[in-house]
Amino acid sequence: MARSKEFDIDDVLLKAMNIFWQQGYEKTSMQDLVAGMGIHKRSMYDTFGDKHTLYIKALERFASIQRSRLEGRIEGVTSAAAAIRLLFEATIHRSEAEPKGCMLVNTAVELSNHDAEAAATANEAFENTEALIEQLVRHGQAGGEISTRYTPEALAASLNNALIGLRVMVKTVKDKDKLEMIVNTTLGMLE
Repeated sequence: MARSKEFDIDDVLLKAMNIFWQQGYEKTSMQDLVAGMGIHKRSMYDTFGDKHTLYIKALERFASIQRSRLEGRIEGVTSAAAAIRLLFEATIHRSEAEPKGCMLVNTAVELSNHDAEAAATANEAFENTEALIEQLVRHGQAGGEISTRYTPEALAASLNNALIGLRVMVKTVKDKDKLEMIVNTTLGMLE
């Protein structure tokens, strides 16, 4: 008779996600994962497969959480420009308990040149954010709140690029006023 799992799969996946987010893929050892997840090595392999498979699952979980947070942050906001601003401010004002930066950006920088699956997973999440921004831009342009000087596609691509860059900057820039200035300047494209 097969033994039932003695751990919550979602809980240990979140633990793995946080370990990878903090340390990156290459610097995370199997021992780090086993210790941090609180499960036996065999259980980890049986449940998640190898380290790479676990990383991709953790990255997908991060992307899902990130998407839910972004959508939750703007839910009920009637102003498209205000909703876009909230997306940027969420990047600046992250919880101090979380690792700095964005696991998706970290993955793109660390692995995209030699790991097509990790690159595709990160890129899909970036594209989803861009689609959300484009939807907001279209709504704002239709209501006259956002300038039509640029196409929704162009604005969304530029804003998403700036948002990704901001996710990099929050790892090293401590000056919140400087980050806010960057956001204000970037969002000037909407006027």
